[in-house]
Amino acid sequence: MKMKDKKTEQITARQKHKDQLKANRRAESNFDRSKPLLAEKPTILIVCEGENTEPSYFKQFRLSSATIKPVGEGYNTLSLVNRAIQLKKEGSYDQVWCVFDKDDFSDVNFNNAIQIATVNGLEAAYSNQAFEYWVILHFDDHQGGQMHRDDYNDKLNKLLKPYNVTYDGKNSKIITEEIFELLDGMDEKTKKERKQLAINRAERNYNQFNHTNPAKEESSTTVFKLVKELLKYI
Repeated sequence: MKMKDKKTEQITARQKHKDQLKANRRAESNFDRSKPLLAEKPTILIVCEGENTEPSYFKQFRLSSATIKPVGEGYNTLSLVNRAIQLKKEGSYDQVWCVFDKDDFSDVNFNNAIQIATVNGLEAAYSNQAFEYWVILHFDDHQGGQMHRDDYNDKLNKLLKPYNVTYDGKNSKIITEEIFELLDGMDEKTKKERKQLAINRAERNYNQFNHTNPAKEESSTTVFKLVKELLKYI
């Protein structure tokens, strides 16, 4: 009788052990399934017309949940968009933005560049007349009326003078760390972030136009769209 009881106990113990192993495997399987998948950071390619100003600005954005790749190509309007289309085909990017200015380029080329970018799934962050207008809006509530780009350098440096900072818009055309720090800072009068003020002003000015002929929409910039997108990943 004792032998039978001992054998029964051994069988029961082995079965319990098997049952426990199965339970452990099921728990491990469930644990593996519950682990969140680490999503890869989206990559944002920014193809810039200028080789200095725009890349030096966008390279200073520090994104925590996306990878930003600004490149200065030295192309303009249509040729820049075509170059961006080529880069999009050659690489793997979640977003591709073209950053270019109206400058002295023809109305037809400027408008066509915007249309071709859109048709090919690219985003256009254009300025009429030039990128520096976007920088000015961080300090000055310009209402969107005409302001020639030849006046941008003096206008911007007048705004930067109280901070003992200078923008060399005739030679290096670099957005320095000192300038970017100001753009990223707080406005003393409104107690608001300057980049948010610039976004609000640019968006307001942009919405004054019907966008049937962007080449005639001076002064305006859609760089605010790109910056709003980047701020999602800070």
